[in-house]
Amino acid sequence: MSDAARPLEGLLVVSIEQAVAAPLCTVRLADAGARVVKIERPEGETARHYDATVDGMSAYFVWLNRGKESAVLDLKAEPDLALLHRMVARADVLVQNLAPGAIDRLGLSAETIAERFPRLIAVNIVGYGQDTPYAAMRAYDMLVQAESGLCAVTGTPDTPCKVGVSAADIATGMNAHAAILEALLAREKTGRGRSVEIAMFDGMADWMAVPLLHHEHAGRETGRYGLAHASIYPYRPYACSDGAVVVSIQQNSEWKRFCSIVLQRQDLFADERFATNAWRVANRTALDAEIEPVFAAIDRDEAIRRLDEAQIAWGRVSEMRDLPQHQALRRTAVALPSGKRIAVPVPAGRPEGFGAIPAVPALGADTDRIRSEFAA
Repeated sequence: MSDAARPLEGLLVVSIEQAVAAPLCTVRLADAGARVVKIERPEGETARHYDATVDGMSAYFVWLNRGKESAVLDLKAEPDLALLHRMVARADVLVQNLAPGAIDRLGLSAETIAERFPRLIAVNIVGYGQDTPYAAMRAYDMLVQAESGLCAVTGTPDTPCKVGVSAADIATGMNAHAAILEALLAREKTGRGRSVEIAMFDGMADWMAVPLLHHEHAGRETGRYGLAHASIYPYRPYACSDGAVVVSIQQNSEWKRFCSIVLQRQDLFADERFATNAWRVANRTALDAEIEPVFAAIDRDEAIRRLDEAQIAWGRVSEMRDLPQHQALRRTAVALPSGKRIAVPVPAGRPEGFGAIPAVPALGADTDRIRSEFAA
């Protein structure tokens, strides 16, 4: 990998992390060349024990911990706590997602950091804003999805659902990553770091802005429509004679081409019930009654041919078994502690991979070296 692709080379990140949100943030920093030292409990962090899918290791842990160092410390013991403070004194970034208040009890409150480590960027990942009545609430991914209302707009009319991956955790990790990069740029100008709070609920509430605005300004509840879009139509899968294809109409010029070329029903374009997106949303049941028979009468290849001719966006509803063979999937290699190499998806924005193959650390693999390096 070129130097330009490792812009965080030389940066030291200390992370007291577990599960998904903080590890996702720091794996992005490691991918960009930062040195990430992961502090773990003697039994290992939570995600090490979720499953044993990948050569005996948790799929979550393999996904989120490549390129890091693992140091096992007992932070309740004074010598190890002192070691942590020595590491923080030399670090550029501290990331933690401990329970609320725990980092303060470790002597690393925002006030202490500002006084003792003024160049440090400290990122505190929490469930809820610490100035709200929810400050002490336990917060896990599905709980925050539910609390934020995300589940209320996800699923079918009869059944609210969580998003099928850890959406709240992932959003939080990416928000933390962005905050760190902004803080690093600010430090270049001011010479000072900062303490940043990243709340999981804030990330989900931000994602819920459109349903929130619809509710507050139009008195409209966003419904659950399964694979159909709540506020753009037609934007849903239609069943052909041999499978389904998802169709997306974003503007009226597309609607006109969709009617004339795909549906071969120019009369629909002239129908006032479907003249605008708002009317198509309001009359979706009547519109589907016109569209569904057209797709049912042709196979998927013919539907795709017509959609391409009309320059209409479309997609297939892939099953999990389809993803490994997907033509757009890009992979990179990661080494496991056993020496085995596996393929993982390349994160967006890093199509060139990571240069040298990063390794997922065994528990405590770097403890002795870290103790020596940061000795008193």
